[in-house]
Order: sequence, then C-alpha cells, then structure tokens
Amino acid sequence: MASSTLIRINNVTLIISSFISFLVASLLMVVAGGQLMVGFYSSTCPNAENIVSSVVSEAVQKDPTMAAALLRLHYHDCFVRGCDGSILIRRPHSEVESPNHAGLRGLEVIDNAKARLESECPGIVSCADIVALAARDSLLLSNGPSYQVPTGRRDGRVSNVSDADNMPDIQDSIQLLKAKFIQKGLSEKDLVLLSAAHTIGTAACFFLERRLYHFTPGGGSDPSINPEFLPELMARCPPDGDINVRLSLDRGSEFSFDDSILRNIRGGFGVIESDAKLYQDESTRAVVDSYIGFFSSIFGALFESDFTDSIVKMGQIGVKTGSTGEVRRVCSQFN
Repeated sequence: MASSTLIRINNVTLIISSFISFLVASLLMVVAGGQLMVGFYSSTCPNAENIVSSVVSEAVQKDPTMAAALLRLHYHDCFVRGCDGSILIRRPHSEVESPNHAGLRGLEVIDNAKARLESECPGIVSCADIVALAARDSLLLSNGPSYQVPTGRRDGRVSNVSDADNMPDIQDSIQLLKAKFIQKGLSEKDLVLLSAAHTIGTAACFFLERRLYHFTPGGGSDPSINPEFLPELMARCPPDGDINVRLSLDRGSEFSFDDSILRNIRGGFGVIESDAKLYQDESTRAVVDSYIGFFSSIFGALFESDFTDSIVKMGQIGVKTGSTGEVRRVCSQFN
C-alpha cells in the first residue's frame, strides 16, 4: 500500500513538474517569438520607461502643445509601415517628408530620450518603443488615463516618402476613413476613439481653408459647421490670412484629455472635416453618442478605458519583433 501511494505521489509530482516545464517553455517561446510584453526591458534596462517619462515631462513643461504632437507622432508612425520608428528617419525621400505628415513635430524629443537611454543601456531600447512610451506619457501629462504599454518593438530598416500616400486624410469620406482603419485591423469604434485624441490637438489654418471657403462649388463653407462657430473660425483663419496660425481642435479644452471633443463634434463644433464626418455617418455617430448620451455615465461605455484599449491596439500594428528589424543607435538614421 505504501509503495502504491508513493508511486501515485511520484506520478503527481512528475505531472506537476511537466506542466511547469511546459508553461516555462511556452513563455520562452512567446518571448523568443518576439511578442510584445509589458515590462520587456525590466531586466535589460530597468530604468527605461522612467527615462522616457522624464524627457517627455521636460519637453511638455517647456511647450504644452508637445503632448499632442507626441501622441500624433505615434499615430503617424503606426499607420504607415507599422509601429517601427520609420517616421523618425531623416534623409532625402524618407517617410517624414510626405505631405501627409505635414506639421509633424516632436522628433527631437524622441532623439533626446534615445540619447539618454544609450548612455545608460546602449543598444537595448528601440526608437519604436520610445515613440509608444512617449505617447502614453503625453496622455498622462494631459490629465488623461494611465495605461501599460507592451514593449519589445524593433526598428524598421525602410523609410520611403511614398509609403505615407495612403495615410487617412481629413478630406477622406467617412467610408474611406473606415476602410483605411479596417485595413490596419482597427474598427469603426477605434476610428472614433483615436480621432478623439484631438481633444489635446491643434490644427493650422492651412487645414481649414477648403472647409471654410471652398467646400461647395463656387465657394462656400461646410454646412455642417454650427452657425455660431463659423464666424469664429473665419475670424481666426480669414481668407488670404496666415495659414500657419493654429487653433484648438477641441474648442474650450485644448490641453486637457477629456470627452469634450465628442460633445463638440456632436454640436457642430468639430474643427476639421474628418472629425465632423464622424457624426454624419450612422455607425460612427452611434459610437460618439454612446459616450455622451444622457445615460452614458451610468450605463454607457467608459471613454478613457476604451481609448486606452484602442491606442494599445493601434500600437501593435505591423510591429517588428524578435530578430526582425534592428535597434537603432540613433533614431534619425539606420545603423
């Protein structure tokens, strides 16, 4: 009887041991296969995320508009070749020169973070991950939600100006915008939520000229603009005025991350065409209303948590991991 019991105990021990070995092997396969994971640098560069946060905080303190710029940088990087830092390359005919990236800023902030990281743990942290982390930190500095960023991205070795030709454009129809998001594995809900990042953004008058003065044949304004808002926009961006003048994309709430952008879109106070179009389509209008309806605060979706889900999802578009790509020594050039 004792011998039989001992055999059973040994068998159970063997099964448990085998199961643990299987879990460890599976985990190693995931890491070796290059999947993104929270805390990817915890052992190789433990202070990595703190360094990025410090650099971003310094930049936003000097220029509060930099938070929105860094958030936009992450979006523009991910939507071209995937989140691989290709937007950061500066050389003739590189991606950043595309007109679809007009007004893009914040590249020097990523460069500064990379320089500090290289001094502490050279060759470890990718530029693509720095972009993703900087977006997270920018959101937090704008009174937005905190969220964990899965890291482990590698930097791409290609950056061509023509690759940005299919970026979502403010003049795209809502059907085309939805199609471009679907191509990247993002839903109509993601389109609304990621557009809501404009709650801390600004736009130059250059992007409003058509909507204010050439929207209809023979000249005319977009009829979806609230009549109360139209004179305000025209005063800020007069005909033949300075096209570089910037104005808030979220009227009355330029530096704080909140759902007021959706309320403005619903009321006809959306500044750019692509935002306004979100309320002109049945499916995207339903998403907007789900966050600002009468019972939304009690029964509806939670805007902040859904936004972070969408940006984390976006941050995994076309990532290069494992042995693919490289970890650049300088973000503006390939190794």
